[in-house]
Amino acid sequence: KSLDYAQAAAVPLAALTAWQMLFDNGNMKPGHRVLVHAAAGGVGGYAVQFARHFSAYVIGTASARNHDYLKSLGANEVIDYNTTRFETVVKDIDLVVDLMSGDTQARSWGVMKPNAMLVCAAGAPNPEAAKAAGMQAKQQSVHPDGAQLKQMGDLIDAGKVKVEVAATFPL
Repeated sequence: KSLDYAQAAAVPLAALTAWQMLFDNGNMKPGHRVLVHAAAGGVGGYAVQFARHFSAYVIGTASARNHDYLKSLGANEVIDYNTTRFETVVKDIDLVVDLMSGDTQARSWGVMKPNAMLVCAAGAPNPEAAKAAGMQAKQQSVHPDGAQLKQMGDLIDAGKVKVEVAATFPL
């Protein structure tokens, strides 16, 4: 109710992806340590906000220019992926929200607690690597869910989740 049409259009795909990564596939609980790769993007920004709202400790990776933005969304820590390899400063992660895949995913196994979960939306996670590391991994494929959209809408209308629109384009 509190959004204009452009803002409302920016919510469903990115927000549902983040929500389902955290809760449906990631089984996130209050107190979990959550690492969000590409945290300043559309899905990442929602993941940071939802995780913090539900009492997780959130660490995001992003370029330095996005650190203040991520802190305004509630990130507890932000790591500049251009200057710091996250695996040198992060440990004991319960859930990795992987929006990068590739080398970032491969390096994530070493920062996770035993039997922790990695959920990847940027391709399929490597099941052999997950098994070898003693971790769990799932691939995210978003699906429509009106009840989840209602929960997110309530958080947005209450001012607890911000909606960012990077750009609009004419049809």
